[in-house]
Amino acid sequence: MSSPRDWAELLRVSALFTVPGDALTGAAASGLRPGARTVLAAGGSLCLYEAGMALNDWADRAEDAVERPHRPLPSGRIAPAQALTAAVGLTAAGIGLALAAGRPAALTASALAGTVWAYDLRLKHTAAGPAAMAAARGLDVLLGAVATAHCRTGAGAVSWGRAARRAVLPAAAVGAHTYAVTAVSRTETKGGAPGRPLAALGVTAAIGALAGAGPDPRGVSSPRAFARTALAGVYVATAARPFLHAALNPSPPLVQRAVGGGIRAVIPLQAALTARSGPLAAAALLTGLVPVARRLARKVSPT
Repeated sequence: MSSPRDWAELLRVSALFTVPGDALTGAAASGLRPGARTVLAAGGSLCLYEAGMALNDWADRAEDAVERPHRPLPSGRIAPAQALTAAVGLTAAGIGLALAAGRPAALTASALAGTVWAYDLRLKHTAAGPAAMAAARGLDVLLGAVATAHCRTGAGAVSWGRAARRAVLPAAAVGAHTYAVTAVSRTETKGGAPGRPLAALGVTAAIGALAGAGPDPRGVSSPRAFARTALAGVYVATAARPFLHAALNPSPPLVQRAVGGGIRAVIPLQAALTARSGPLAAAALLTGLVPVARRLARKVSPT
């Protein structure tokens, strides 16, 4: 019989803390304060992320039997049918929660779910794999934006289309980071050349500079400007060090550590992007998730 720890390992619960920040990043970009529909979007994102984790291991069960026999499916701790059922159920739950946040959110969540399934079942082992994963993460940010746009009516309301356009650049930043991490992850079981970690290091530096810079009407010494710059620095520090180590020695353990660090680094990136135009309290909340994710990653691997 499967234990809670088996399911925690299958669903990569230590990586769950990287998900809610997408909705808050999208909400901040929309120019509106998060509301109940933002929470629904975050819940839908969590379900779809976990659906992708379960489906990933179901699709890779034969490969994992050779390269990762300790994982829940090849080790027999969770049956393949259970994993597939969980993926289907979580997908339905994710789209259902998004539907409760409005039709535009449901359409965005459906596109996100389709991208996740396409990645796991077909695109993961192709050249389009990193781009598909980046698209999924970008859509997750847009989901938060369009859902939040439905939280406000009357004066000051923003249409979901306008909210989505405002969220394009933050979604692109999160997507670019995800592309870099996914590209590195493709060699995590066998190691490889230093090129991918080096490229990821360059992407991290560029995104960090963009996330921490930009005009601020309150002045460069405002709390918002300081928070945004500091959080961008935390993002770079979290991702850059393991990427550099993997570039210097692209062995499987260091590449896996780089992937784990890259996954966790998305949290301070989300916080920095949220601090640009959203509530600083939301950015602070996201920042508090970093040590929690790090501690949990020691017990359950995020990769």
